[in-house]
Amino acid sequence: MNSGWQSSNGIEIRDLVSAEARRLWVERGHCPNRDLYSLFVEHTRSHPDREAVIDTAGPVDYASLDEEVRRIAARLADAGLGERDIIAIRLPNDRKAVAAELAVAAVGAVALPYPPGRGSRDTLSLLGRSRARGAIFAAPSDIALQADLPDLSAVFTFGARQAGALTLDEPGPGHWVARPVAPEAPARILVSSGSESEPKMIAYSHNAMAGGRANYVRALHRNGGETPMRNLALVPLGSSFGSLATSVTVAALGGTLLVADTTDPRVALRMISEHRPTHVFGVPTMLRRIADQQPIPGEDLSCLRAVVSSGAALPEVTAEACRRRFDRPVITVYGSSDGVNCHTAATGLAKETGTGLPDPAVADIRILGTDGEPVPAGEAGEICARGPMSPQCYVGSPELDARYRTATGWVRTGDRGLLDGHGRLHVLGRLKQVVVRGGYNISPAEVEQELGAHPRVAEVACVAVPDADLGERLCACVREVPGSRALTLVDITTFLEQERGLERRKLPELLVCVAEMPLGPTGKICRRTLTKLATERYPNPTELLEVSRT
Repeated sequence: MNSGWQSSNGIEIRDLVSAEARRLWVERGHCPNRDLYSLFVEHTRSHPDREAVIDTAGPVDYASLDEEVRRIAARLADAGLGERDIIAIRLPNDRKAVAAELAVAAVGAVALPYPPGRGSRDTLSLLGRSRARGAIFAAPSDIALQADLPDLSAVFTFGARQAGALTLDEPGPGHWVARPVAPEAPARILVSSGSESEPKMIAYSHNAMAGGRANYVRALHRNGGETPMRNLALVPLGSSFGSLATSVTVAALGGTLLVADTTDPRVALRMISEHRPTHVFGVPTMLRRIADQQPIPGEDLSCLRAVVSSGAALPEVTAEACRRRFDRPVITVYGSSDGVNCHTAATGLAKETGTGLPDPAVADIRILGTDGEPVPAGEAGEICARGPMSPQCYVGSPELDARYRTATGWVRTGDRGLLDGHGRLHVLGRLKQVVVRGGYNISPAEVEQELGAHPRVAEVACVAVPDADLGERLCACVREVPGSRALTLVDITTFLEQERGLERRKLPELLVCVAEMPLGPTGKICRRTLTKLATERYPNPTELLEVSRT
């Protein structure tokens, strides 16, 4: 195990992978042994006029972006933030979010980006458990929470001054100079709701981001020659999937990043046609919505090399719709914030190729049985991964390290799978409970915990209902307190959002009230029975919800 890093507020980040393994990956050329900001500066010097970021306001080149990064870094440093600090970032998808994350890397601090949204629960949980000393926010509601976060010493925002926040639009003090950062020091904390009651925080080093994670994106551009990647990211930059953006596309690869702060498929089509990305990254739901759009005036999709799907299982009907619409390969990526990755860039999407061949430059994959030992080819077990993209540890959650990491640093995914005779990975399903709605993971345990506080709820279990549009939707199955007024979906969503601070994207969209909870042989609530009941009640959730909105 590598020696640990400790924040100025006492949060320890230990590397659960041995220093010997990390050195070996550097020697093999899988990791650059450089920090993210120095890599970005190298690209700036090599091609200052290349477009670095394109958002709805237009393009910004590398030289201009670096000027903005240095100005923000000077403001952060002037506030006393530096290499022993964690800085949270919650911003919309635009150039400012990219500049902010690079500035955090430039001062040697650890970035904690997470997606914007309504609700206070994620902010209080993430910043409280990480003891973040700094934050860069856009929403006044987030800024107002600093009174509940005693470790937070400086809050910044862009634009007009807001009470309790320093503006990043003012000039910096002008004396800031970047210093090299250890490549194995933590650089970014990825956030995932997963199956836990609170969002998981997973720490990645500069080498893991610029090495293994960059290698998986680089491999999608096979046979791309010297042409730099131009990646349209149709995901929040603060999400785990969004880590392919700032740290990878810009800092590690020196490519062009296209972003839009909207989920409107027509905007995505215009960006493809006007700004000509080589790759489009999105969750299956978003890709299907784009594929279903009629051609826009002057549409030109000839720039595309591939469409890349991740964040949820890719239905074959969606893959086929994308192939017809874009006339390009559709690559599916099996990966997670916890440090696993495998994709079909080399193997294709035929049924027999599964999820693809594991790439040792990204992560080796093995299948473990219930005894913790590797199983033979063709035999199912738990998918585990370790390699250049492996994270260091879970932040502030040693119990998650004990549950999801082996003694030698392998990540236990909680997913079932097998490696066939050709070494290709086949994902067979989940061992852990999670609802994947349009690529976003919702923890049933978190929603159950909060809904259990409702005075008219006696028992609750949340399950996934299959949905043709979003993959899955969350259904709350409730036994009401006897004699209380009947609950409605509006009752519970209003309670969760307004009383408990739950983000809107986590709210149940369906409700089933039962007289008694079905129990399994061990006396626990039988989720399989509830799932069957909810699915029979709501066979076509999208159609039902569309009707309810009219």
